[in-house]
Amino acid sequence: MHASLHVSSSLLISFLLVLARMVGVFVFVPMPFKDAGPSLTRTALALGCTLALYARWPVLNLGTVSITTLLALIVPDAVMGASIGLLVSFLSEAFTLGAQSLALQAGYGYASVVDPTTQADSDVLAVLAQLLAGLLFFTAGLHRKLIQLFAESLSSYPPGTFALTQNLAKEVIHVGAGIFSFGLRLALPIIGLLLMTEVTLALLGRINAQLHVGQHAFPVKMMVTLLVLSSILTVTPHLYGAYADEVIRLLQRMFVR
Repeated sequence: MHASLHVSSSLLISFLLVLARMVGVFVFVPMPFKDAGPSLTRTALALGCTLALYARWPVLNLGTVSITTLLALIVPDAVMGASIGLLVSFLSEAFTLGAQSLALQAGYGYASVVDPTTQADSDVLAVLAQLLAGLLFFTAGLHRKLIQLFAESLSSYPPGTFALTQNLAKEVIHVGAGIFSFGLRLALPIIGLLLMTEVTLALLGRINAQLHVGQHAFPVKMMVTLLVLSSILTVTPHLYGAYADEVIRLLQRMFVR
């Protein structure tokens, strides 16, 4: 006797809706992969998490579904998942922005390395900040919180019931604007210290013209930057955790009822 495998259309549509939401999350969530955009690894992780959340899949009784209806159901869920992933990616972008604003003042803007996520030349401090943010993402357990929040969102907003509103766009824009203030707050104390160092070297050169301190300005600023950065590494996890808690609370308020 041959067993037949039957998959109902409602189960298949439920799978596609959950997968669309999950893929939207993994497109933007920072991962230590070779490619920054969608890749086979991200797709496999999205598929695995979708199957792991089978118990949370919605029960749909739609009957015959056309392509237009299916797209109308998938697009809001994909936008919802992309919004979650985009808000989480702002955590690493804030650190990267702070490092980029510091690199030129510290003299590291002239040194570039290959960014492992985009395979493009980037400032060395920006790459280090991005890698540090990726490590803190897993160290702080945000991957577990994100999967838990996603599972709760399936209960609060079952696939096919989420509606796109202006409030969603406003919240994403508001949090996106916050990365500039957060990144500058991280970099401005060091930039101020470098400015004081440069003024001090200029005064020494003015007082004694025989001291050629101008040519030593870059090495001194680079050394001061390394010393300060090594000293603030102890508080970096706390800063990242505080910003991450703010983003998680916002996600819970928006997508969990």
